[in-house]
Amino acid sequence: MSKTILNAVNLKKYYGSTKAVDDVSLEVREGEVLSILGPNGAGKTTTLEMLEGLRKPDSGTVGLFEENWEPTRVQVKERIGVQLQNSSFFRYLSVRETLELFRGLYSHRLPVRDLIIMMNLEEKEKTLVKHLSGGQLQRLSLAVAMVNDPRLIFLDEPTAGLDPQARRSHWATVLNLKKQGKTIILTTHYMEEAEYLADRIIIMDHGKVVASGSLDDLVSSIGAENYISFRASGRQMQPEQLPGLNGIEYKEGDGFSFSSDDVTRDLGALFELSREQHFQIDDIRIRRPDLDDVFLHITGRKLRD
Repeated sequence: MSKTILNAVNLKKYYGSTKAVDDVSLEVREGEVLSILGPNGAGKTTTLEMLEGLRKPDSGTVGLFEENWEPTRVQVKERIGVQLQNSSFFRYLSVRETLELFRGLYSHRLPVRDLIIMMNLEEKEKTLVKHLSGGQLQRLSLAVAMVNDPRLIFLDEPTAGLDPQARRSHWATVLNLKKQGKTIILTTHYMEEAEYLADRIIIMDHGKVVASGSLDDLVSSIGAENYISFRASGRQMQPEQLPGLNGIEYKEGDGFSFSSDDVTRDLGALFELSREQHFQIDDIRIRRPDLDDVFLHITGRKLRD
């Protein structure tokens, strides 16, 4: 098993009387991608800021590279890279000039040209920051996080606000960094991002860790092999009017979803029920469980709510 590169124990953070992070403990192993997943306001960014050393916890400890993490420890700072959720750069500097500026802050650093190639910014090397698109700006932000060739990289909502194409491009870059042996911690509220990138996933809600494990472990924990989703038309239906199905997980408008460990049996039961209750089944779908189902199973609401 890979060695632990970061260990956080019982982290708590208050803002006034509001408990933003409530007794969070986690460990990160060398070479893995760990995703902290949760809705907006779950405490993801505050947790990440405490791990990075940008925010002091009210209680709890963080250990990095087998050392107690204090922001004054320059030797620790030299080995981490941080991409903030919202990065601000000098608008009238070019991509190259921005990288040269941040590169000067470290004793060990990668060549600027290597960073530009790594992030596919060759055509934008002389472009001013103010003229970059959202996706290009995120690539520059990640390049800045890489100037010191860090062992551990923190990414806070790295693809928030990006279009699907730019998001996929960013994912490819993250996976390439993993192939280089980098350890990556990222926060996201996109379940697809966590599913695609992460070796392990920590799910947070209201400042607490409510589940953790690999994607397979988390999905297996809810005990559902498949989900059947459908829409009912012809009359107004409520979940309690659908007996004989394996528990309606949620109702959204005229749509329903329920777990199934025997699709053939449960589809038959559904169609028989539609005849008895005089409603029509529209838009029926069968799918494997995902992280949204895990979150719903644990919290009683969907991740996107």
